[in-house]
Parts: sequence; C-alpha cells; structure tokens
Amino acid sequence: MRRYVLNRLGLAVVTILVILLVLFLILEFMPGSPFNDEKITKAQRAVLDAKYGLNQPALYRFIHYIKAMLSGDFGVSYVIQKNMPISTMLEARLPVSIQIGVQAVLLGTLIGLILGIVAALKHNSFVDNLTTFISVIGVSFPSYVFALALSYFLGSKLKWFPILYTSSEPFVSSILPTIALSVFTVATVARFARSEMIDVLSSDYMLLSESKGVKWQRLIFIHALRNALIPIITVLAPLVVALMTGSLVIEQIFSIPGIGSLLVTAIQVNDYNVIIAVTFVYSILFIAIMLLVDILYGVIDPRIRLAKGEKYE
Repeated sequence: MRRYVLNRLGLAVVTILVILLVLFLILEFMPGSPFNDEKITKAQRAVLDAKYGLNQPALYRFIHYIKAMLSGDFGVSYVIQKNMPISTMLEARLPVSIQIGVQAVLLGTLIGLILGIVAALKHNSFVDNLTTFISVIGVSFPSYVFALALSYFLGSKLKWFPILYTSSEPFVSSILPTIALSVFTVATVARFARSEMIDVLSSDYMLLSESKGVKWQRLIFIHALRNALIPIITVLAPLVVALMTGSLVIEQIFSIPGIGSLLVTAIQVNDYNVIIAVTFVYSILFIAIMLLVDILYGVIDPRIRLAKGEKYE
C-alpha cells in the first residue's frame, strides 16, 4: 500500500508542476495588460511593470511564480484590491465556498445513495421508475433553475430561509444554495448507484451469499455496496471539486462571496495574480480529491494495487 500511495503522490507533484507551466504560458500569451486604464501613460505603465516584475524575462518570472506559489505566496492583487495579498482574499472567500460545497456533497451523496439502493431493491417497480424520473430531471435542468425556484418559493413566498447569503447567519443562509447545488449530485449518484447495485445484486457471488443465509443488511451494505462504490466514487470525484470551489451562477444568485465570483472578476479586469492563484487552488483541490480517490480505490479493492505492480502483503 505504501508503494502505491507514493506512486500516486509522485504523479500528483508532476501534475502540479505541469499545471503551473500551462497556466503561466496561457497568461503569458493572453492579450492585454493588468493596467489597461486609458488614463495611465506609457511611462506610468512602465513604472508599474517594473514594480510588479512584469518587465522581467519570462523564465525569471516563471521560476519566481513556482517558488512563490508552492510556498503559499500568491502575490498581491493588481486591480481588484490594489496591493492586497491574494492569500488574504482567499482566506476570506475559500472557507465559504468549501462549506457550501461540502454540505452539498454530503447531502447529495446521502440522498443519491438512498434513492439508488432503494431503486435497485425495487427494480422495475413504481419506486424505481420514480427514482429514474428524478435522476433525469436533476441531470437535465441546470442548478440555477432550482436555485431560482427555491429562492422564489422558499425564500420570497414562504420566507423560510434568507434569499441572500449573510456572514451573520452562515448556516441558515447557506441552506438554499446547498440544496440547489446538491440536486445534480443526487441525480448522478442515484443513477449510478441504481445501475451498479442492480448488476452486483444479480451476480453469482451475491446469489451464493444469499443462498447461504447471509443477512440482507450485511448483504446489501457490506458486500453489494462495497463492490458498487468504485464507479460511484469515480463519477463523484470531479463533482466534489466543482461543488467545493463553488458554482459561479449559484454564487451570483445568492450573493455568496466565494472564489468562483473572484475568478470571474479577475478575468474581466486582467488581474493576473488573482487568476493564477484561484486557478492554482482549483487545481490543487482537484488533484487532492483525485489522489484521495486513487487511495480509496486501493482500500476498497486491493486488486487495483496489484494491477499497479504492488505485491500483496
């Protein structure tokens, strides 16, 4: 297991370095400048470029970016909040996005698993058809449609929850965006859980276990669910990152001060340091989640570790 984890860690480090290179090259060839104000003269722009090191050779700036990014120093904002450390901006916004994202992941996964398992156990019944219908609706409609509906009925009409996010009531005001973000996860997890559970329950070893008198609780939650988890985890991994880093539209609808809206603003005003920092955070979270998924693969099914060349101990 140790060798398997070390191989995954090594691959993650290489991936991070490649991402840093690609991000730097993309921004290097982007048109425009962080200082596109027409009131700024060429002399003033040259002074600003010198101040922020933008007049240095590309190789020098790339090496500087790598050292700074890996040490957690993302520099300062050029435009959005001039000379404010980007790490300070992220510290205020990232926890909000992660909180709502984690809530949406947990809620969506729990409800999706329950629906998928029940649908598989009641295959070709009304419950199965209802679950399939819910999955189709959840996948077909974008999250902002549910967000607007929840905001109108539960927020505006019934006044059960606040419409806009407020830091004074972080949990209560995050309920509506959490539900809106979790709908797609519910539909996706339910669909995959149903399909995988049906295949597993009809397999020979499950039929053999049932004939030996294994209790149905153990049969479902220990044997069947464990074998159905790998495809579910695979499809869930990118969803986790997307939810934890916030949905751009959902953040706009509920006025959530997350990192998604920060990235959009930074792109609009060419705030290069903020763009690099936020994208780097997205990449780190994605790589971390995929690394966790790889490790979970090895824990759930040791045959995956053996396929990677690890000796079974």
